[in-house]
Formats: sequence, structure tokens, C-alpha cells
Amino acid sequence: MKKLRKIFYCNAVLMLLVLLLVGCMGGKEEKSNNDPSLQSEENNNETETETEDNNQISKDESQKTSSEEIRDEEKSQKDNVLAEYLSEKIEYARVWLQLGANQEIDELNVRHISAGEPINPNDDTSANYPEDVIQLSGSRLVDGSVTYSDNGDGTIKVYNVPLRWDSSDDVSKGIMREVTENIIKNTKTVYVDTGDSEKIKRLIDIMAIH
Repeated sequence: MKKLRKIFYCNAVLMLLVLLLVGCMGGKEEKSNNDPSLQSEENNNETETETEDNNQISKDESQKTSSEEIRDEEKSQKDNVLAEYLSEKIEYARVWLQLGANQEIDELNVRHISAGEPINPNDDTSANYPEDVIQLSGSRLVDGSVTYSDNGDGTIKVYNVPLRWDSSDDVSKGIMREVTENIIKNTKTVYVDTGDSEKIKRLIDIMAIH
């Protein structure tokens, strides 16, 4: 009997110790959750993070705006370089800058050819141009040439016409008609880039329109 009572007392004491420990831990946790200083510190950290993020966004937007302004200013300056020139001359220079065989020319010749004129003016059997065209060339034969018509939509129709034709004596009779008709059939449509304004200005300054 005494042994059972002793065991009962021991169990009761252990139970009380467990309850005390649980109560102490719960009180500490509640204090931690309700501690104003900790909550204030957390709020301050969140505020600082939000402020840093907002400052970074503002900085990025400012840099982006600055870059856009610089690009717009550079574009405006380039446009002003060509402002004094006729659009036709700008077109001739852009076409040569994109398609000309030799860019180191000392003169850019511009010749207007009307519809109905022979593609090979040295041969009576030559087919005729079906439309008005422009022929660009340098001052030397090695500079090459570009013959085209403007489509009016930023593209041109390029005719593969040589700057100098062989003598009609060197061409079999009737062949020139076929050759020039094939030139008309095999024209190529090309989009013309805006090009570099300074290079275009240089070509305009050495341009000779005939």
C-alpha cells in the first residue's frame, strides 16, 4: 500500500512539472508575438526594403528616359544634316550607298531615262524601258552603275543593265532583243535603307545630274 501511494505521489509531481514547463513556454511565445519592439523592427525592415525597391525603379526609369532622349537627339541631328537637300537627291545617294559597286567615287552621275527609250541605245533591236528609270554611275567604268525605278513605297525596281554594252558587231543578230527583254522580265524589287546621313551628304555633294 505504501509503495502504491509513493508511486502515485511521484506521478503527480511529474505531471505538475510538465504542466509548469508547458505554461512557461507558452508564455514566452505569446510575449514574443506581442512584443511591440519586435513588431516595430519588422515593420521598419519592410519599409526599408520597399524604399530601396522604389529608389531602384526610379533610377532605372531615369536611366531609360535619359537614353531615349539621347537617341532622339542624335536622330534629330542626323535628320538636320539632310534637311537642306531635295528628297530626290537623298534618294539617289541612298540607292548608291546601298547598291553601288564602288563607294570611293569622286563623282556620282545621275541620268534620267524616259519610258520608251531603248535599254541598249546602241542596238536598234533592243527592247525599250516600260517606265521612267534613273541610272546612277561613277566617273569611271570600274565604278559600276545602278539602273532603277522608284515604286513610291520605300522600294525600287532594279534593272540589271550594264553601264557599257558590247558593240552590235560583236552580238549575233536578234540576240539583243532577247537579252533586253529578259532584263525587263527579271527586275528585282529592293527596299532602300535610310543609310548613314554623313555618307549620304558626301554623295550629294559630289552629285552631277544630267
